[in-house]
Amino acid sequence: MHLRVTFVAAARSSSLLAERFEDDRPLDQAGWDEVQRAAPELVSLAAAELRYCSPTPRSRATGDALGYAPLAQPALRDCDMGRWRGFTLGEAMAREPSAVDAWLADPRSAPHGGESLTSFISRVGGWLDTRPADDGSRIVAVAEPSVVRAALVYALKAQPSTYWNIDVRPLSTITLTGINGRWNLRLEGVPQHA
Repeated sequence: MHLRVTFVAAARSSSLLAERFEDDRPLDQAGWDEVQRAAPELVSLAAAELRYCSPTPRSRATGDALGYAPLAQPALRDCDMGRWRGFTLGEAMAREPSAVDAWLADPRSAPHGGESLTSFISRVGGWLDTRPADDGSRIVAVAEPSVVRAALVYALKAQPSTYWNIDVRPLSTITLTGINGRWNLRLEGVPQHA
């Protein structure tokens, strides 16, 4: 009764330095180009019995462009950044440097008035743990890179601060196998020929 959940990080909607907290912008041209280049390797995931996405425009557009026709899941939304919503990290730092420092240092803090990192990881983990437990079920979920990072931290039972050490590139994939609270990271490799 194990599940196979493959997360696909949404294509980008801006350059890395221009990324904004809870960014609701659609895919930019570079993001569309990335999807087209990655499609041959990712389109096979459309065979999953269940296909989801975070409710952001770029996650839905990525899933649709890959032929997934995903169902939006509110639990897969980005971290609630409160009054920092729409800011870049640099803009938040310029306005509230001590609050940003506290947020980066303590995963339980939420100086922005939104969700703490710990709460965000728990929310994403709760979604993961409540997926249908049918034997052999394959699930694909297109989500923001931050959501993919949170899922990894939860699944591996890592310290919340580990979140800051995970780099999730647009259109990268990770696969978790397991069920309710017992997850394994599955790394796919190139098949070896005998």
